[in-house]
Amino acid sequence: MNSLVFPGQGSQFPGMGKEIYESRADIKEMMNSANDILGFNIIDIMFKGTEEQLKQTKVTQPAIFIYSIASAKVNENARIEMVAGHSLGEFSALVGNGVLSFDNGLKLVYERALAMQEACEENPSSMAAVIGLDDETVEKVCQEISSENNIVVPANYNCPGQLVISGHTEAVKQACETLKEKGAKRAILLPVSGAFHSPLMKSAEKRLEEVILKTKFNTPSVPIYQNYTSKAVTNIEKIKENLIKQLTSPVNWTKIIRNMIQDNCSVFTETGPGKVLQGLIKKIDSSVEVSSLSN
Repeated sequence: MNSLVFPGQGSQFPGMGKEIYESRADIKEMMNSANDILGFNIIDIMFKGTEEQLKQTKVTQPAIFIYSIASAKVNENARIEMVAGHSLGEFSALVGNGVLSFDNGLKLVYERALAMQEACEENPSSMAAVIGLDDETVEKVCQEISSENNIVVPANYNCPGQLVISGHTEAVKQACETLKEKGAKRAILLPVSGAFHSPLMKSAEKRLEEVILKTKFNTPSVPIYQNYTSKAVTNIEKIKENLIKQLTSPVNWTKIIRNMIQDNCSVFTETGPGKVLQGLIKKIDSSVEVSSLSN
């Protein structure tokens, strides 16, 4: 079985999407419409902006979403039987399986970006990548260090031996030191503006929930494997519920890929900028076929 998988924040690069934009008139029209929806010229930033400009959350998230949907549109006649997206990529996946329109998906992504940025400003916080330790050890260290006012939690289960933690900056730094002592090959702070996929995103979750509940969701053409549950979902109300919980809960990417493989998926096509997901999927199961639709 074939699937599309959509990347999340961190996959952006200067000049992203220009080749796809110039490939077809209907894709150019769709991408240009994003400027009107957002109220600023995001296409110009995607094509001509600097890395620093693209790193701004309010730019990064819609830019990756736009690129991902344009990439999927190039291959819209391909046979697809399931979809998934890493964090932000879940919104792209929901356009990919027909649950959201491009316009509504982009509006949700932009609202998500603004809500997350606001939550970051409320709480000085960060994330760190932990390489070379089992999940259980990382979970235990986070649990031992974390307190009500000094939170650190697992945030992204990317692949075996790679887990991202998230929380208050001091708690994250403390966890990094302890995890190095426990044998982590690396435990390094990431260049992000806040603690994504942690309880510190609660205010963003509430803000996004209001918008999600007002947005039109359609019946999916194929199942989506969501970050919150890691399982196949086709029920619209469940999809909404899982999408809301995603901001304060970990991304269960390892489980998602294993569940898709268990459900007979053997071909994963990354749809969007970069090749991050291809690398992660190969580390989860080297026997599956991975490819890319990006330029």
